[in-house]
Amino acid sequence: MDFNLTEERQMLQDTLRRYLREQYGTARRNDILASDTGFSADIWAELADLGVLGALFTEDMGGFGGAGFDIAVVFEELGRAGVVEPILDSALLGGRLLAAAGKTDFVEQVIGGALHLAVAHGEPDGRYDLDHVNTTATDGKLTGRKAVVMNAEAADHMIVSAKDGDTIALYLVDKGAQGLDIQGYPLLAGGRAAEVTLDNTPGDPLGLTLEDYEAANRLALIAQCAEALGAMETATALTKDYLMTRKQFGRPIGTFQALAHRMSDLLIELEQARSAVINAAGYIEDKHADMHLSASKNLIGRIGRLVAEEAIQMHGGIAMTQEYELAHIAKRIVMADHRFGDTDYHLERFIALSAA
Repeated sequence: MDFNLTEERQMLQDTLRRYLREQYGTARRNDILASDTGFSADIWAELADLGVLGALFTEDMGGFGGAGFDIAVVFEELGRAGVVEPILDSALLGGRLLAAAGKTDFVEQVIGGALHLAVAHGEPDGRYDLDHVNTTATDGKLTGRKAVVMNAEAADHMIVSAKDGDTIALYLVDKGAQGLDIQGYPLLAGGRAAEVTLDNTPGDPLGLTLEDYEAANRLALIAQCAEALGAMETATALTKDYLMTRKQFGRPIGTFQALAHRMSDLLIELEQARSAVINAAGYIEDKHADMHLSASKNLIGRIGRLVAEEAIQMHGGIAMTQEYELAHIAKRIVMADHRFGDTDYHLERFIALSAA
C-alpha cells in the first residue's frame, strides 16, 4: 500500500509548511496569545488566500479537498507550527455543519475567511457524551448553558445544539441575539473559549440532528489527532537538536547512552502515532469508523503525554520558558488529549464498539 501523499496534497503541505515557517514564529505567536481575540485576523485571511480553508471542504461544497487525508495534511502542519487560530472549530467543524445544512452562501464566506463560527454543543456536566444535551428549544427559542465554546467571542454566528422534544437538533444563533450571554477567557494552550448562556434566545433551525453533528465530529477527531501528531514532531525535533547542541564533559549529551535510548523510544512512538493518524484518515468513510477513530485518539493521547513529558525532562529548565518554542508546543500536546474525548473515554468507547 502506498502511503505517499498525492501530488496535490504534497503541494498543499509544502506551501503551508513554508508559509508557517516564515510567518509564524514564536515571537509572533506570543503576541497573538496576548491579544484580546486570541488569534490573528491577518493570519486567518492569509491562510484563506492560500486555500488552506478550502482544503477542508469537498468540491460539492465549494472547496477542493474535504477527505480525511486532506484534513490530516492541513492540521498536521498547523500542529507542527503550534497555530492557535481556531480553524478546527470555526472552519472545519462549524463550516462542515453549515455545508450539511445546505448553507452554501455561508460556506463560501467561511472558505474565503470572511465568516467566523462557533459550535456550542458541550455542556457543564456533559463530559464527552455527545448525546448529553439539556439545552431546550421551544418555538425556536433556546434556553440553557454551553461550556468551553471555542471562538465564541469572535464568532459571527453560533451553531447551538438543543432538545426539541426527544430530538437533539442544531440551530444557528446570530451574534448579539437577545438573551445570549458570553463569558470569555483565555485557554492554557492558546486561543479563547467562553461559557455561553441562552435565555429564550432566538435560533434558526438548520434541519440537522445529532447524527449530523456526529459526522462532523468524526472529522474533528481526525483533525485533532493530526494536529497533535504535528506538535509531537516539533517537540521531538527540538529535543533531538537540543541533545546534540548541549554539551557536558566535552561532548553533546545526546551521545550519552541513556539519553540516546530515550530519544530512540520517542522516535519509535512517533511513528506509531503517524500510523494512527493514517489509520483514522483512511477509515473515515468506513462503517466501523468510530471504532478506528477511538483507537487512534486513545493512542495519540498516550503517546502525546509521553512525548511532552520526555521532551521537557530532557530539555531541563529551558523547556518551561515562554520564549522557547517547546513551552507552547508541550501545552498543545497535553491539552489535545482533553478535546473530543480523552484517552480513558476513547478506550472505553473502543471496547464497547469492538464488543458490538
